[in-house]
Amino acid sequence: MGTRKRLLALAIGFSLTGTSQVFAHDPDGTPTESAVTYTDKDAREGETVAHGELVGRIDATRKALHALHHPHGILENRRIPGSFKKPPMNKVSDFALSKDDLVVINPGPGEYVHLLEGQRHGYRNLTIGITYTAPGGAPPMHTHKGEESHVLTKGQKVLYALGDEIFVFEGPYTVNIPPMVPHSFQNLDEEVAELVVIFPTNVWEYDVLDHFPFATPRAKALVDSVKAAGR
Repeated sequence: MGTRKRLLALAIGFSLTGTSQVFAHDPDGTPTESAVTYTDKDAREGETVAHGELVGRIDATRKALHALHHPHGILENRRIPGSFKKPPMNKVSDFALSKDDLVVINPGPGEYVHLLEGQRHGYRNLTIGITYTAPGGAPPMHTHKGEESHVLTKGQKVLYALGDEIFVFEGPYTVNIPPMVPHSFQNLDEEVAELVVIFPTNVWEYDVLDHFPFATPRAKALVDSVKAAGR
């Protein structure tokens, strides 16, 4: 089994509830399945599009950058595919967007993101994602060149991997993720977690690592302790 397939198998196998579906919230709060905006049909010649994202290879320069920050291997680079036309920013609809105006991606089992990539919507230094993560869902371990902030407004418990640290944090909260620090998170709650992610750049891009931190004995022990406390 290839490295990429092993990582995906681990992510699915250690999902707390066994779910690999992707959910959103209807206005009445009912979880519903959602589809990504871009599929393999949108790939241009020589491109690969998967889980709604453009998948790229890792070159020697990028490998060298990662080697300065962590010991993990790198599987692939991910970005948003397709061309776009910058809005003129001269009317209200250019500034005020609904969730349906945003690109939808599916980074990992049980998770998808409504993504406002800044360059597509007139932002110079901002990208925002509304992340919906099903119980047990998690994105792959990954890094960004710039920093990232997570905001959770509800009192839900989330398991985090941040560099070498693994910890459980309960909302409401904010979490700062420094540039090039490997990270992921897993929803420990029984309901879908709606997390806002913020980036000080107008481009969506990240690198996926060959490591799934929530399969470790340490992470599993943390999850068991959360479950025991909730009984």
